[in-house]
Amino acid sequence: MTSTASIAPEAKSLPVTYADIEAAASRIDGVAHRTPVLTSRNVNERTNSQVFFKCENFQRAGSFKFRGAYNALVQLSEAQKQRGVLTFSSGNHGQALALSGQLLGIPTTVVMPKDAPEVKQAATRGYGAEVILYNRAEMKREELAKNLAHERGLTIIPPYDHPHTIAGQGTAAKELLEEVGELELLLVCCGGGGLLSGSAIASKSLLPSCRIIGVEPSQADDATRSFYTKTLQTVHNPDTIADGARTPSLGQLTFPLVLDYVDDMVTVSEDAIVRTMFFIWERLKIVVEPTGVLAATALLEGIVTKPDSRIGIIISGGNVDLKTVSHLLS
Repeated sequence: MTSTASIAPEAKSLPVTYADIEAAASRIDGVAHRTPVLTSRNVNERTNSQVFFKCENFQRAGSFKFRGAYNALVQLSEAQKQRGVLTFSSGNHGQALALSGQLLGIPTTVVMPKDAPEVKQAATRGYGAEVILYNRAEMKREELAKNLAHERGLTIIPPYDHPHTIAGQGTAAKELLEEVGELELLLVCCGGGGLLSGSAIASKSLLPSCRIIGVEPSQADDATRSFYTKTLQTVHNPDTIADGARTPSLGQLTFPLVLDYVDDMVTVSEDAIVRTMFFIWERLKIVVEPTGVLAATALLEGIVTKPDSRIGIIISGGNVDLKTVSHLLS
């Protein structure tokens, strides 16, 4: 089910700048991993280009989300830290916030859908967070989180629509460009747009000529429709294996940032996501989750092509539930 809201980005200064990303990089330095950049001769031959994979599946808590979560928590007041924080997440942001809270001594509560991958639920609890499950077909996570935060006096740290999380996510692209230098194209997955908008800000600031393309599942194409209509589009509980892209829409902060910095948006099918995930497992020898390969899927399936170019791809995470792999193989 999809819908359209008559909301357009306001004519005001954008909420995150490259200076914010630089500050975030300083805050997370020595805490977050500087994740590796991998290359593949097979991928280069297949795409007739030089491809660089920024592997955030090797980040702490298994995804890029740790960057934004830690950057947000470390800036809280002492009173906020003592009371604790709350978020709503399908998994990766919840894990990242829980780990960041553990490191900083901040109590964390995470609202997660009952159908979130078990591996993500277990990891979130393992980092010390209280996990509250809900039925996504019966209630909206934002409303549940708002009510709980009010009752308990907790600070809400949204998974993507927060200036500190956006700035933290942008450090991934900053690191990639610092390591590999000039790129003609950067492909980034998109759920709520935190990683995409942060990466686009960093890339356009360091390398204005680099084209930024966001990638999301065809069955959760709200951001692509928003990009082309310039009106915020929503989707309700999209049926996609890329659970990190099941967000209802871009945010009030990420929407204008995507419109301002991103050059294009494309979508990829469920079958293509599965093919790419197993291809990367087999050829790059790394474990990645379905959401984590969205950007790679657009290139490897020929949806985006740019021969004889240097192309960056952010692999966003590796928290795959291995118990579900058997049905994907079939």
